Amino acid sequence: MWGSVVELRKVQRTSSGTFFVCVPKGWAERVGLGRGSVVAVSELIDGRLAVDARYGVEREPRVAVISPSPYLSREITGKYLLGYDVIRVVAEDRMSGEDRESVKQASNGLVGLEIVEEDYSNIVLQCLLEPSTFPPEKILRREYAIAAGMHRDAVRAFVGGDVHLARNVVARDVEVDRLYFLLVRILRTIVQRPGLGEGLGVRAIECLDYRLMASLVESVGDLSVEVAEKAVELGEGVGEGLSEPLLRLHGFAFGCHERALEAVFSRDVEMAEGVRRERGEVEELLGGVEGAVGGAGGVGACVLAVAGLIGRIFDCAVDVADLVMRKEE
Repeated sequence: MWGSVVELRKVQRTSSGTFFVCVPKGWAERVGLGRGSVVAVSELIDGRLAVDARYGVEREPRVAVISPSPYLSREITGKYLLGYDVIRVVAEDRMSGEDRESVKQASNGLVGLEIVEEDYSNIVLQCLLEPSTFPPEKILRREYAIAAGMHRDAVRAFVGGDVHLARNVVARDVEVDRLYFLLVRILRTIVQRPGLGEGLGVRAIECLDYRLMASLVESVGDLSVEVAEKAVELGEGVGEGLSEPLLRLHGFAFGCHERALEAVFSRDVEMAEGVRRERGEVEELLGGVEGAVGGAGGVGACVLAVAGLIGRIFDCAVDVADLVMRKEE
């Protein structure tokens, strides 16, 4: 619902059998319609009809102007997420080197955002991506593939004492964040431009679920970074007596978040319920890790910390599974 007032119109029919309905006069005047104007009428996913009065009219780019501040990078990210096409950073005088570096770091962390103009007091960034070429499901699948790989490799690095692999896991988190920001931008654009959602097969009401899922997948990546940091902190592998129960917990949690995401894409409620019912098994596996640790000292403390992080990753899987609903016919 875009307007605040609902007007009911009676469908009429000509003698030749054509159905027609009159559009509200006030709306027609606001959008500049007149005799002979052409509008586009399209059927939405839920069966409603959308009337586009700007059919064939090129959309004006949305421009945001901001000034340098201690939160410059955050402001640029915020405007990107809100769907602005052009972001101008304008200083009253010469822009400092620190501000230029903040702009460049922000653009590097956001898919499609490029610096297209720069002088002594002005930097212009433009988002060059076309939203219609980025289906939300495809972005979410890619984000999950990276986060899942981070989870697997972080635990492997911790158990084997592979500091190089652990640091590689930490570095990969940047790409998860980039994809998360891209997905949020696409979803907000769909809400603002319903026609885009039609082309991508996503209803506006589904955008919230996609946003929640993307956030949960990002959390899997963040928790995996914490596991990797524990591997760097420990600097050595753990013995077989500690690694076996930890790997059993890891493998079980990994399978759960894989099934949860698959349940989302297939709308398989039974599979999602299966994930939710695994909490008892996870608690038992966590107990097995605690029992194996016993008085293992500093290494044991790290193992318990990592087990706790894997438990939280399982919680993310359950939260994803809770979003699964049957597809409406």
